[in-house]
Amino acid sequence: MIGEGALAIGLEATLEEVINTIHAHPTVTEAVREAALAAEKRAIHIPNK
Repeated sequence: MIGEGALAIGLEATLEEVINTIHAHPTVTEAVREAALAAEKRAIHIPNK
């Protein structure tokens, strides 16, 4: 999360440029949470087996 903001500051990006940037999804933090939920069979985005 910090990397994207730091890059925008370093490039002196406008708000419009940040909005038009392709943002990767899911983020690492979302993936870690989903993996933890899956371990307890409580995943939101994948079938629980």
